[in-house]
Amino acid sequence: MNISIIGSGYVGLVTGACFSELGNKVICADNDAGKIESLKKGIIPIYEPGLKELISINTKNNRLKFTSSIKEAVNSSEIIFIAVGTPSLGNGEADLTGIENVARNIALNMSGYRLIVEKSTVPVETGMWVKHTIKTYIRSKNKFDVASNPEFLREGQAINDFMHPDRIVIGVESKKARDLLVSLYKPLKATMVITDIKSAELIKHASNSFLAAKISFINAVSRICDKVGADIGEVARGIGLDSRIGKSFLNAGIGYGGSCFPKDLDAFITISEKLGYNFKLLEAVRQVNQQQKDFFLAKIKDSLWVIKDKTIGILGLSFKPDTDDLRNAPALDIINALYSEGVLLRAYDPQAMNKAKEIFGNNIKLCKDSYETAKGCDCLIVLTEWDEFKGLDFSKIKRLMKRPLVIDGRNIYDPLIMKKSGFTYASIGRRSVSHK
Repeated sequence: MNISIIGSGYVGLVTGACFSELGNKVICADNDAGKIESLKKGIIPIYEPGLKELISINTKNNRLKFTSSIKEAVNSSEIIFIAVGTPSLGNGEADLTGIENVARNIALNMSGYRLIVEKSTVPVETGMWVKHTIKTYIRSKNKFDVASNPEFLREGQAINDFMHPDRIVIGVESKKARDLLVSLYKPLKATMVITDIKSAELIKHASNSFLAAKISFINAVSRICDKVGADIGEVARGIGLDSRIGKSFLNAGIGYGGSCFPKDLDAFITISEKLGYNFKLLEAVRQVNQQQKDFFLAKIKDSLWVIKDKTIGILGLSFKPDTDDLRNAPALDIINALYSEGVLLRAYDPQAMNKAKEIFGNNIKLCKDSYETAKGCDCLIVLTEWDEFKGLDFSKIKRLMKRPLVIDGRNIYDPLIMKKSGFTYASIGRRSVSHK
């Protein structure tokens, strides 16, 4: 099939690369001409495992191309996916300026039937407005359909999630739109949820909000564990073995971040308010997530007493491993809080160093690896659970630090091993020494 993806960010690039890998002819469009020129040269603006290779292969095989011309993208394809950003406004609503602009440009450039598909995460009823916008600006008598096809891609695992999805959600109003999307996704042999557009839009916000609630729930339980000396790892294991609950998203830590959960939660709360429903449950989820960062900061202060002029090393900056994404990363709030209190900060992340430099400048010392980060530190804190950090030589780390203190915000180390290594060790909701 001939497909266009308008918007070449995380979702757009992964979607375009994967559709081309399935044998389709794909054009990825973006109004950022500089980004498009870089992509044409093989320079990928994000880190996602396997994406650079996938783009390279399909570009060479002429199944994937890039353009800054919306007109070219619209004229070349029967199916057009909208994958532009929908950032949060100050009141929690999603900014749909990009969606509206794309819808208007599609209308002005259509040269035949087109199926316009929402791929971006959007509030319920956005499809209705996309349809209205196209009808308002269309210059021809060409027919079109609007559909919703929300993405469920986890950064760091996005290609695998696309190629082996739990389900594919399709919201349509016509048989033609249904048949086109079913045919497009047929090679994946996945379970399809085919429904109306509004239900499809709600599925995305409801899914992310539920997962955020699950994370906040286990973090709230970790606070109880911390108070009574129970082990959140054992509690989570006992909960997760219940098939009605499942073990995913039950890892206690410093809270969720990224471009999806915080934004989608805010949007769903705001959508509910506009519709006359006070979603207090989700407000509590958001509150618990913020409190978890405050709780972690309190652990640091409890361990160091006076933190001003102390040196703290930070392992991990991205909001999760296997991505360079710093959007809404818990590390940002923790770093800013420590910096405001006069802490000297050293940091390392396997992929996010360039983006960290753009954000922090010279306010923190960005190091070449974990060992340089630990040098001269009064405390070492773990903010992202990269595999690289799990195999560190702690005898070497101990020699480099001023004092052997590790505060683990992701529970990646065994308390007993850390104690035997001569460290004072604190984590989230676990006994200071494991019984294992």
